[in-house]
Amino acid sequence: MTSHQSTQTMKPATAAKKLGVYLEATPADFQEGVVSRAELNELQANPPQWLQDLRRNGPHPRPVVAAKLGVSIAGLARGGVTEALTTEEIETLKQESPEWLVRERATQAEVRKEAARIKKKHAERND
Repeated sequence: MTSHQSTQTMKPATAAKKLGVYLEATPADFQEGVVSRAELNELQANPPQWLQDLRRNGPHPRPVVAAKLGVSIAGLARGGVTEALTTEEIETLKQESPEWLVRERATQAEVRKEAARIKKKHAERND
């Protein structure tokens, strides 16, 4: 008996998420096709120019925008940021430092501090 292994594929939205890029900014052939696991691995190992440009300049998806600003995705929404932003727009926001961004960064810092405290407490309990 021979084993037949099927090629694992994913939707373009899933591949874009794994690549950390905004789907609507990708080339049409990427958006309209399916991506195999091998193709995804190749894109990650040897990104084509369009992927390098998207990663560098954007527009970036909300998880990337949130990470670059040091806030949560919910914090972005509370701040009124619902669209993808370019690197330039993110840098402008950082420089302007609106009140909502300062508040959300402080909130995120508290969340991280609390998570670290809980992790330390669990580690001490397990020792």
